Amino acid sequence: MPLYEYRCKHCGSEFECLMLSPNEPEPACPCCCKEGVEKLMSAGSIRPQGIPTGAGGFKPPACAPTGG
Repeated sequence: MPLYEYRCKHCGSEFECLMLSPNEPEPACPCCCKEGVEKLMSAGSIRPQGIPTGAGGFKPPACAPTGG
């Protein structure tokens, strides 16, 4: 479920909204309750280093062996 960032065209407030369906109408501003918002460009999510385990977590990267 994507989380989108919006800015109100009336009061300038910025807020986030979880959109459950791509067919949902754009939300009203939670500050002034007016419709008329613009979707903002936001950075993508950052994936931590490591290998996905498939269970929602990540394994830390394996350390290279050190000679001795």
